[in-house]
Amino acid sequence: MTIMPELELREVDATNWREVATVEPREDQRGFVATVPYYLALCHYGGIWNPVGLYEGDRVVGFAMWGVEKEDDSRWIGGLTIDQRHQGKGYGRAAVERLIAFLRDEPGCSGIALSFPPENEAARRLYASLGFLETG
Repeated sequence: MTIMPELELREVDATNWREVATVEPREDQRGFVATVPYYLALCHYGGIWNPVGLYEGDRVVGFAMWGVEKEDDSRWIGGLTIDQRHQGKGYGRAAVERLIAFLRDEPGCSGIALSFPPENEAARRLYASLGFLETG
């Protein structure tokens, strides 16, 4: 039996952005995600995305951002990155499960969506196993 990590979502702010910005994917994943500093800039200047650090205890293990689709009030998960030092330990699944639980509790949430490059088979399998349906 695999024990899933307990992850906490923490808003990225002036107190923790530097440690969150150090999150880096594995080399073979860099074509699928942008750098966390780039995502943080999108969150700060784009007016759409909300950044969260993914923490296990006091240790940052990843990053994600979420936003609201104004047309239908659905929530979007974007920029999910698990640090290369913490890969293969269940953090990706735990992060998506934690994000789903958090976003479902958002007032007015009509659904949850995400996207991934079609060649990212690991993401495809993970998201399908969590109930996401591909729409093209």
